[in-house]
Amino acid sequence: MKSYSEQLSVGRRNFLAKASGVVFSAIGLDFLVPQGGIAKAEEARRTKGLVKNSRAHQAYEIRRRAAQYQKELPLAKQETNGDEDLYPNRIGNYSKGLPHDAYGDVDLDAYEAMLVALKTSRPEDFERIPLGGILKLTNPQAAFAYELEGPDSHHVSIGVPPAFNSAQQAGEIAELYWQALLRDVPFNEYDTHPLVDQAAVELSNSLEIKNNRVSPSILFRGATSGDLDGPYVSQFLWKDVPYGATPIIQKIRTARPGIDYMVDYGEWLTVQRGFVGRKNQFDPTPRYIRSGRDLSRYVQVDQLYTAFLNAGLILLGMGAPLNRSNPYKTSKNQIGFATFGAPSVLDLVARVANCALKAAWYQKWLVHRKARPEEFAGRVHNHLTGKKKYPLPQEIFDSAAPEKMFQRYESYLLPVAYPEGCPTHPAYPAGHAVIAGACATVLKAFFDESYQIRDPVVASSDGLSLVLYRGELTVGGELDKLASNISMGRNFAGIHWRSDYTGGMELGEAVALGVLQDMRECFNEQFEGFVLTKFDGTKIRV
Repeated sequence: MKSYSEQLSVGRRNFLAKASGVVFSAIGLDFLVPQGGIAKAEEARRTKGLVKNSRAHQAYEIRRRAAQYQKELPLAKQETNGDEDLYPNRIGNYSKGLPHDAYGDVDLDAYEAMLVALKTSRPEDFERIPLGGILKLTNPQAAFAYELEGPDSHHVSIGVPPAFNSAQQAGEIAELYWQALLRDVPFNEYDTHPLVDQAAVELSNSLEIKNNRVSPSILFRGATSGDLDGPYVSQFLWKDVPYGATPIIQKIRTARPGIDYMVDYGEWLTVQRGFVGRKNQFDPTPRYIRSGRDLSRYVQVDQLYTAFLNAGLILLGMGAPLNRSNPYKTSKNQIGFATFGAPSVLDLVARVANCALKAAWYQKWLVHRKARPEEFAGRVHNHLTGKKKYPLPQEIFDSAAPEKMFQRYESYLLPVAYPEGCPTHPAYPAGHAVIAGACATVLKAFFDESYQIRDPVVASSDGLSLVLYRGELTVGGELDKLASNISMGRNFAGIHWRSDYTGGMELGEAVALGVLQDMRECFNEQFEGFVLTKFDGTKIRV
């Protein structure tokens, strides 16, 4: 995995494909063409329907060829970081909601019961998993679900997440501590805030790279080139949404500043065992997203593809031009509708979201079972307070952030923005990131990525108004930024790692490309494939 500094240096390095690339199919401009190359695919398209002149048979052949293509892909190798084998007490793996001892270490019999169910896939075995409280595990059986479109969830692989005792893990938990410390600082004020500058200096020198400067203006940004341009927040989270005849102003019900959860050890342990914590406390004034806390609140209650449905509606409302590959781009007397038009793109944005989510749930439950940041921070707290020793990476002790956290809360626990803490499923990859990667990919396939957004805006530091931003921002860059915002919002909440975001975006992109590949034969229009830019900057045709 790349370091924090490397991931921000997207102009010099590929951020996803090179770091932990998707094991999906052959690489290249037409990398999703079935085995045998372009000629074989074109021959299949020319001959469809000629064997038997019936609509039913043609429909069957299209579905059969899509299934055959997915079947013939090489099986992806699924690798883990080895923590589950290395630590028999399961300290490196997810266990929230199961019974825990006074140190927050999981009951091993309960963990074994969970492993048995995940191995057998029998519904009755899942019903036998002991719980520690009232919170139930979130949908582990989704890891076994099938899809009829795009790649099977078990057929796609992502990179290995950082190990418990790695420098990468230390750097990522340090970033989360800093994000919690700076949760209420407006993004507009990052260039002048002294604590932001300290965080930037430390994170510039974290992990493997010692000479990459992370300036305050790009602190906590995502890893695409679009993330580095303009304001931290994407235009698609600020501009009004033309929701039919009802314009939606994107002021949100955000949380009160300065209120964090699970900084008390008793509360932290109660939540780990699966009980409900305190209740959210809300700001009575609606505001535009202007800080990490606001962003974390947005992604606490959004529904799957909300932000990307909004982005599609905004693009349609502003009359953003179609992608150059759209066959109606050059038609003299037709426009797209059910195919290549507004209903088509809005449907597909929703459709890929759940496909991507199933792929994420396979990785979460059946492959990695990675611990959440709040679980890891519990080990840090117990270790530094002398309650119990753990094989923590030495680099975490070099960070100033845990000590600053102790000065604020008299605790080394990670302050979480949500009273319930993280959801009851493993960390890697992040579900929000997987959905973001898939939905943003679809929107880039339908709209002209180079189109400059008219009248860009930026939120005031109090979040009460929008003012004009004097700079140029493109559709492609702001869609990539939106995907990163939605993913990193969960990191600002303290419930996901940076690698959960990068791995999740990678997985979601692969799922969406697979769905687009299966759609290629479904059109009557003369169509040469979807053309778009991947998150790593690679131009592809699907």
